[in-house]
Amino acid sequence: MEKINNNIDRTWIDKWNHPLIISGPCSAESEQQILETAKRLNTSYVQIFRAGIWKPRTKPNNFEGIGKKGLEWLRKVKKDTGLMIATEIANAKHVKLAISFGIDVLWIGARSTASPFTVQEIADALEGEKDTIILVKNPIHPDIELWIGALERLLSKGISKLGVIHRGFYTYKNSKYRNQPNWNLLLNFRKILPRIPIICDPSHICGNKEGILEIAKKAYHFQYEGLMVESHCDPLHAWSDAQQQITPENLLEMLKKLTYIKKYDQKSKRDLNSFRILIDELDENIIALLAERMNISKKLGTLKKNSDIAVFQPKRWKNMMEKSINLGKSLGISEELLEGVFKLLHQESIKIQNTIR
Repeated sequence: MEKINNNIDRTWIDKWNHPLIISGPCSAESEQQILETAKRLNTSYVQIFRAGIWKPRTKPNNFEGIGKKGLEWLRKVKKDTGLMIATEIANAKHVKLAISFGIDVLWIGARSTASPFTVQEIADALEGEKDTIILVKNPIHPDIELWIGALERLLSKGISKLGVIHRGFYTYKNSKYRNQPNWNLLLNFRKILPRIPIICDPSHICGNKEGILEIAKKAYHFQYEGLMVESHCDPLHAWSDAQQQITPENLLEMLKKLTYIKKYDQKSKRDLNSFRILIDELDENIIALLAERMNISKKLGTLKKNSDIAVFQPKRWKNMMEKSINLGKSLGISEELLEGVFKLLHQESIKIQNTIR
């Protein structure tokens, strides 16, 4: 990974003496919406205006972006406000069009990062573009190698002004987040590539406006280089992801709070908070898994009742304990702790199944 680290050009982000802030609506909807949102952003805090022109959607027949005419609106934002402009690209055609309209920053979305063929097509189209900044969002699933592979494909084409966007990861379990942050994975990513600028996207991690400040604070504790936050002049009537967009005024209020945290956040306190954030995330995951386990116990209780099977199965209990203790020992967990935890879980499971009977 030394070669990747040495070839990263950080000049585009190191020139700012405070965290980089990218903001703007999820989607460009109209020229008025774009210009009003941009003009209401405080340029003392925000350096880059973003808007989705092409919107890759999970299902067809949803709004998939305004297309080429939105690029003209972005160019007008740049002329009227002096802000740099950014949008998402997903194929070679997008790349050529965006560059022709003077877009400063292009980002590759999570779905695109997950496809090496798509990333390669984009990298080929970008070859020779020395000035354009390329940000790569993490793939949908927590796969560091896939993420790094996308960066390698871009670097191989001479693209060195790179950064990544942490927008969270899909998880199969219930969570308070739209996309699980997985902070520990990001720490591992930073250890592998310490020179790559990391931008946090709390809007997509949360999926709602209420949690954005909390995630942004955590990103500051982990020393991220910036934030990408979705803002809209009229969030309630946004055409896409209305629930996670905030007004430019709300954004400014939030950024002022974060600036205060950054100023007084000493390293020792920052490290302490980082470990606490990791533990909190693990605890949330444990609770979500416990809830799922208890739901399965309810289904099991119903099945046993209908099949006239006894709730307590001694042989099954013995086998489960032996397997769990052996696995735990291999991972450095004490037998005493495992016995205590699994006895409590088993008792609660028995209680739930007896209630059903």
